[in-house]
Amino acid sequence: MMIYIKDLNIEDAKIYWELRLEALKISPEAFGSSYEDAVQTPINEIEERIKKDNNNYILGAFTADTQLVGMARFTREQGLKLKHKGMITGVYVSSQYRGKGIAKDLIKEILSRGKETEGLKQINLSVVRTNHVAVKLYKGFGFETFGIEKNALIYNGQGYDEELMIYFFE
Repeated sequence: MMIYIKDLNIEDAKIYWELRLEALKISPEAFGSSYEDAVQTPINEIEERIKKDNNNYILGAFTADTQLVGMARFTREQGLKLKHKGMITGVYVSSQYRGKGIAKDLIKEILSRGKETEGLKQINLSVVRTNHVAVKLYKGFGFETFGIEKNALIYNGQGYDEELMIYFFE
């Protein structure tokens, strides 16, 4: 199966938002945002989020027939004391496309770009500890755990701990 990774642009806003809502609905414990809140978001706000530059972008994983099946967002901190850090958020692959290396390709692309980004020293992320596949993926790239946030998310009365991870560029 041919999958290609590319930056999302404003024209992708609708399909991006459909996939994001799918992620929030299917895996509510994995994201800080909720489907209930997100579904109210107007499309022009989504288009604004997608506007990219070298420090902020959303990658999409597309099939040969241009179906968006995966995504990951990178944002770089701003400000003199923080701009050495970036963050990966919103990583998701549609369930029927999991296990095919798509999330791995998305993370690999972010890390590759990060190595080329002047002044970027580290990338942080957080992942729900019960998502063992994602934790293993990140550790495989060299992300290290630097903390655990107990009850980082509470959904339907159940607390979910998040593993705080960091990747250092050498």
